[in-house]
Amino acid sequence: MGFRLTALLLASVAALSLTGCDRIRNVGEAGRFLDEGGFGDPTMNNVLVMTGQRSYVEELSTRFAQEVPTTINFAFDSATLTQDARAVLRQQARWILQFPEVRFSVYGHTDLVGSDAYNYNLGLRRARTAVNYLVSQGIERSRLEALVSLGETQPLVATQDREQRNRRTVTEVSGFVQNHPTVLDGRYADIVYRAYGGPRSSTNG
Repeated sequence: MGFRLTALLLASVAALSLTGCDRIRNVGEAGRFLDEGGFGDPTMNNVLVMTGQRSYVEELSTRFAQEVPTTINFAFDSATLTQDARAVLRQQARWILQFPEVRFSVYGHTDLVGSDAYNYNLGLRRARTAVNYLVSQGIERSRLEALVSLGETQPLVATQDREQRNRRTVTEVSGFVQNHPTVLDGRYADIVYRAYGGPRSSTNG
């Protein structure tokens, strides 16, 4: 019986790993490339499923996207925050500070102008700039991860020209802080449905 259960678990992990590979090939918005952290990584996906956390993380991620802007944009060939970008990040910070049990990832993107290697580094610089600003607003750095979705590989607008909408970072819920008392007690619903009183600005980064 124990052998059969082990075999079943291994088969589940293998299936999840294949799902992760498919997500890498079929990238979508924000962090869906995910070679580390988030739902696209087979190991993280497996942990979230086996511990019953995945549905809560997905639901909270949807709520975050509904209640605050998740995206900021950048000038061409720049990782410098604009005033609009700072305003959006402040809104994100207010939300994040009310959910201390939650971890976030910030994904950097570029437009399609320039080499793959240059755009990868530029996307990572943008993600790190956004993370640094969120930290300056009082968020623990340990709850934030700066990632890059292969620079130019996830354009919102398919064009080889300069396109501001592609020059962006996107902030996403990526999981829970595992040593937080609420998480240790398994009270995920308490986190997901906690009231948030922050205003949603009409500013669109």
